[in-house]
Amino acid sequence: MARKRGGARILVTLQCPDCRERNYTTSKNRHSDPQRLEQRKYCSRCRGHREHKEVR
Repeated sequence: MARKRGGARILVTLQCPDCRERNYTTSKNRHSDPQRLEQRKYCSRCRGHREHKEVR
């Protein structure tokens, strides 16, 4: 059976705003969350919790 193309869920990459390292990847629903995703995550380079933002 073939898979659907163009689904609602996409993979996004999260980037630390201080050191600009791309640490995390996650998925989001593009229809219910059209804005850029922001999550508070641990950055190993900065050694602290920072607000990671979605990059395209």
